[in-house]
Amino acid sequence: MKQIMPNEVEVLLKEKKPIHMIDVREVEEVQTGKIPTAMHIPLGLIEFKMNELDKAKEYIMVCRSGARSSRACTFLESHGFKVINMTGGMMEWSGPTE
Repeated sequence: MKQIMPNEVEVLLKEKKPIHMIDVREVEEVQTGKIPTAMHIPLGLIEFKMNELDKAKEYIMVCRSGARSSRACTFLESHGFKVINMTGGMMEWSGPTE
């Protein structure tokens, strides 16, 4: 599984690189702030929402610490998606939130 550090994601956002992010935390967690541009799909809904995702794109998966996003990566990879896990999750994120 590919990994990316939160500070690397922050650099990509600052450079206006076209990245696609999915935050798999629960609704109440996202209400405390999420990374701008990240799409919110709780982990429990990934299998039902994956038909809305594009297999041609690479998605950076985000959660609180990196564990749930790792599970989401494993699941989506098994269905042919290109994904990267953001190691450390929002606990390590120091960039902007919305």
